[in-house]
Amino acid sequence: VQLQASGGGSVEAGGSLRLSCAASGRTFQKHYMAWFRLPPGKEREYVAAISWSDNSYYSDSVKGRFTISRDAVASTLYLQMNNLKPEDTAVYYCAADLIGTHSNHVQWPYYRYTGQGTLVTVSS
Repeated sequence: VQLQASGGGSVEAGGSLRLSCAASGRTFQKHYMAWFRLPPGKEREYVAAISWSDNSYYSDSVKGRFTISRDAVASTLYLQMNNLKPEDTAVYYCAADLIGTHSNHVQWPYYRYTGQGTLVTVSS
């Protein structure tokens, strides 16, 4: 199983990007999928998740600006990012298949599958 994120790039503050995460080897219907990010010089942080029942959850820092979604067969995860800010600059990673309960969804180590990242740079 592989997860490959793409869609990163450089934008000015206020701009938008749409990230994609393609899963190969299996699909993740009825499983949690999530986005995390690693800002420069900081620890990896939770961004957003979509549950097995397609409920979406967001960190406070991106709520109202980012939207997580996936295609019908859950082979591709998306993150629509609007009104980007310089503090959104980071390498973005996708993750899938949560271990344990909903409360674990904000923690990177609790996902069975994680992918390569894609760099997002937001200039002021």
